[in-house]
Amino acid sequence: MQKITQITGKAIPLNMNDVDTDLIIPAQHLTSVSRAGYGKNLFGRLKESDPHFVFNRAEFQGANILISGQNFGCGSSREHAVWALQEAGMQAVIAVSFGDIFFNNSSKNGLLLIQLPEKDIHTLLKLAADGQCHIDINIAQQTVTVNAQTSFQFAIDPFRKHCLLQGLDDLEYLLSHQSQIEAFARRKFPSPPGRGVRGEGKQ
Repeated sequence: MQKITQITGKAIPLNMNDVDTDLIIPAQHLTSVSRAGYGKNLFGRLKESDPHFVFNRAEFQGANILISGQNFGCGSSREHAVWALQEAGMQAVIAVSFGDIFFNNSSKNGLLLIQLPEKDIHTLLKLAADGQCHIDINIAQQTVTVNAQTSFQFAIDPFRKHCLLQGLDDLEYLLSHQSQIEAFARRKFPSPPGRGVRGEGKQ
């Protein structure tokens, strides 16, 4: 996973609550055996039914920071929802709250999720409505700065913050501590007298 220290770009407002994973990526599109190909079908039903849907509008093309309401990513556990958002260019989602499984899937895939109070989300949604909202997210300082003026502080799990800043997924984090793990194992499970590492001494 690549290191993520700062995310800068245009915001796209999705003023909705309870956006579930089936809405993010409809079930009929879950046909690929790889992570590729989901971005084009992100919010497929809304794109098809509403020509004025934000992801159809020219002023939001190239946006990489999604702003939404409460309980974003609720519903089924499909990891494809995260993949679709990332392939469509989304690097961060800022919302009031998130579905638990979606939150965990995002963390493991390097999609930054930021929770802010509802009043701050309302402010961001208004600022982003014209397609000219520029956001700078500093992960180390845990700040969201809008149009180089308004700034919000956000909380983040220390472990997830470390992994993002160092570019580590869960497995890479474990491997980065391999020497300590092996040292602990040697202390906790010493070899019996006369025997070395497991398997040594067998004929």
